Amino acid sequence: MRIDIITVVPDILTSPFDVSILKRAIEKGLVEIHLHNLRDYVTDNYQQIDDYQFGGGAGMVMMIEPIDKCISALKAERNYDEVIYMTPDGGTLNQKMANTLSLKENVIILCGHYKGVDQRVRDHFITKEISIGDYVLSGGELAAAVLCDAVIRLIPGVLGNETSALTDSFQDDLLAPPVYTRPAEYNGWKVPEILTSGNFPKIETWREDQSYLRTRKLRPDLLKDE
Repeated sequence: MRIDIITVVPDILTSPFDVSILKRAIEKGLVEIHLHNLRDYVTDNYQQIDDYQFGGGAGMVMMIEPIDKCISALKAERNYDEVIYMTPDGGTLNQKMANTLSLKENVIILCGHYKGVDQRVRDHFITKEISIGDYVLSGGELAAAVLCDAVIRLIPGVLGNETSALTDSFQDDLLAPPVYTRPAEYNGWKVPEILTSGNFPKIETWREDQSYLRTRKLRPDLLKDE
């Protein structure tokens, strides 16, 4: 999978891909991450990529021309499955969306900044708009990092145990069950006996029950059929 990220501040995005699981995925050749500084696609001495909005109002707007040049240059080299715009008024990122995107081959992510982008960018270039929540960030870079993390960990071979992602919260519209590790007793707090019984069919049933109970208590909105 190849992900091209268009940004005004690429330095924000260097750290997330230089550690842990994402770094290993890149080193294994399972994913390519390419950062593109939007200022490289302007010709004026001031490297201007934003301007005042027509009609007046507070806040600067990212201009269409440098974005067009960047996206067009990328599309001239390969076909892209999605051109994604990170924006607080996009569709909310969820596990189903991450699963779908993990199957794509080439993806562009455009990070918004300032007051956002010229609407014509959204009308003519963007194929999918994604939000990570109902709040506003200074730019789309951190949201893009969240999206990449959610998607990349689902690519086969990225996690040490590929079944791990299948048991994460939201994969089956339920929260994950509680988990425990050694010691079996600490300060008088004991691990549920079923988990140390060695009876794996009963353990699996217990986990399924706990997953349902946690979801019903904490996120009843996920239980759509009730």
